[in-house]
Amino acid sequence: MSSPNFIDYVKIHCRSGAGGPGAVHFRREKYVPKGGPDGGDGGRGGHIILRGNAQLWTLLHLKYTKHLRAQNGAPGSGQNCSGKQGEDLIVEVPIGTVARHAETGEKIAEILHDGEEIILLKGGRGGLGNQHFATPTNQAPRYAQPGEPAEEAWIILELKVLADVGLVGFPNAGKSTLLSVISAAKPEIADYPFTTLTPNLGVVRYRDDRSFVVADIPGIIEGAAEGKGLGLRFLRHIERNSVLLFMIPVDSKDIRKEYHILLNELGKHNPELLDKKRILALTKSDMIDEELKEALSKELPKDVPTIFISSVAQQGLQELKDMLWRAIHHQPEPQKAIENKL
Repeated sequence: MSSPNFIDYVKIHCRSGAGGPGAVHFRREKYVPKGGPDGGDGGRGGHIILRGNAQLWTLLHLKYTKHLRAQNGAPGSGQNCSGKQGEDLIVEVPIGTVARHAETGEKIAEILHDGEEIILLKGGRGGLGNQHFATPTNQAPRYAQPGEPAEEAWIILELKVLADVGLVGFPNAGKSTLLSVISAAKPEIADYPFTTLTPNLGVVRYRDDRSFVVADIPGIIEGAAEGKGLGLRFLRHIERNSVLLFMIPVDSKDIRKEYHILLNELGKHNPELLDKKRILALTKSDMIDEELKEALSKELPKDVPTIFISSVAQQGLQELKDMLWRAIHHQPEPQKAIENKL
């Protein structure tokens, strides 16, 4: 994913098609100068439909589209002919897209599968022709039903990245470096904060040709849930991940405190995130020896599995993949790991 092309938020004005009016018409033929009513019904207006497309990974194609308009239904005509139905407008979006009402924030639709279709705004129904209103006492009705008006609204489309594992950490914690080492992804890497400005996805190869997807989310800072830093703009991407991998460098002043700050920000954004499986990876561990690792282990949080890794020296990466795979597929930890914790 290149930064300029990754668009995960668009606001567009949508309007479905209005229903066509019914016709007021009477049968007129050579030997039937005063036939009964034969006005046809109006056609239904076109729907606006969201369709999931697994080949899309961004909302870039909608960035400069400010208005979406479905076709109106055609009016009815004589000889009981119904008007043509308005053409539906199908909007293809990436899997993981959520549609919300711009004014109320209410969730309207959520696309989770390839090819899934959800009607965003319904087209208006066509009006009934005058043939429907004939009665024994009113055999020549000179009125018909108008078509239903179109629905229109400002709609916000948000993309939440779909991945098995989400990398969570402060800026410059080594998330992008890890992703570049364990997958073929090529995120921008530098030694300054906020290098990553858009989520990056990488497919990690595992044993026996298996694989899982990892998402590198831009760094979180304290107060992110209130919008500080990149804040709410990217916290929503973590909601889709099965497992959260917390990454903190071993040279941090207080590893336990940083872990709880990250946890607190996720909880404030969405309390359900605290129910996800978590793993704590201490990065840049090639900087310390085994004795120091043992001393640090005593100060680490006890409620989360931990592992020391180094992306540059490629230390502990296979063990990390094993831990992630087991967490994704709800497999128990090996007996040795449990004994070590005790």
